[in-house]
Amino acid sequence: MEHLRARKTGRVSVDPTSIVIPADLLPHDGRFGCGPSKVRPEQVLALAQSNQGLLGTSHRQPPVKHLVASVREGLKELFSLRKDWEIVLGNGGSTMFWDVATFGLIRNASQHYVFGEFSQKFADAAAAAPHLQSPVIEASDPGTHPAIKESVPEGVDVVALTHNETSTGVMMHLKRPDGDALVVVDATSAAGGLPWVPDEVDVYYFAPQKCFAGDGGLWLAACSPAAVERIREIGHSNRWQPASLNLMTALDNSVANQTYNTPALGTLVLLNEQIGWMLSHGGLDFCISRTRSSASRLYGWAERSDYATPFVADPMQRSTVVGTIDLDPSISANDVCAALRANHIVDTDSYRKLGRNQLRIGMFPAIEPDDISALTACIDYVVGALA
Repeated sequence: MEHLRARKTGRVSVDPTSIVIPADLLPHDGRFGCGPSKVRPEQVLALAQSNQGLLGTSHRQPPVKHLVASVREGLKELFSLRKDWEIVLGNGGSTMFWDVATFGLIRNASQHYVFGEFSQKFADAAAAAPHLQSPVIEASDPGTHPAIKESVPEGVDVVALTHNETSTGVMMHLKRPDGDALVVVDATSAAGGLPWVPDEVDVYYFAPQKCFAGDGGLWLAACSPAAVERIREIGHSNRWQPASLNLMTALDNSVANQTYNTPALGTLVLLNEQIGWMLSHGGLDFCISRTRSSASRLYGWAERSDYATPFVADPMQRSTVVGTIDLDPSISANDVCAALRANHIVDTDSYRKLGRNQLRIGMFPAIEPDDISALTACIDYVVGALA
């Protein structure tokens, strides 16, 4: 508590960027961002090795189509999906997919469980769509998530859930409510790091720059047979859809192992290598064990600390892939982040719109749990030095 007493007595702190953390405390890799996230060296090597035979070649030709097929089959294996599920992909990230869903998944009205910035954005997209009815909103304060209701309101044909709210570090346990509505899940920061049961979900969509340690610019969606049927039903209706947002077009192209327009091949290479790494080490169970180990180290440290507290009060709702940690008001999170960055430990800043004095830590599968432990030791060192 000495560093807290020092601050409260008005002692002037040092310039955070002048703090030098001892080398023996530093993590092996200092990237803890929540997207873009740490890219493993082996992925970069795979990218370099793909130069002559893949990069700079046509995405309609066999080399790229084989790459897309590898990504699609690898994801089906990773998520233990039945053969009648489809992996659909298209250009743009999850933000683009919200618009895709308003055209190609929601028939009339949707219900949205809102508990942070990104779950709110999908609800806003549905509310702005002139061809849809006003969405039903179930909301809770940041740091919590609303309970999933047992049944779906009349007229609702899509229930929109968020597996992990990246802005707040809250994760939701997915459960299908009673009724015939499609369950559509934003898994942007969850896919590949959190467990889920396909029977509870119809569409599980995400982007590759979080757990899959790639670049943005791509959306992917695991679609159940019911979702595929809905996509084709709306696709064959008289609803106007922009070609780049047409989900049936994306489905038809994906089945042919390609995208409607030219994809970023480097993103596909990074993604494919990461999927291979996950599968070769034990699949989704391996990834979950790593994120849980990292989370136990981060939250355990915060609970023992005299100046840090987990932002999410309910341990069952604390994310194991994105950790949010509040700091005592006497300690500036911005100063802590500045000192860490000066020592090549980067992207520990809080989500800008949440506006809290906190750190936000990525704990995706590519991040070594031992590096999370090293990070907490570095934070302790910085806080002591700032006092």
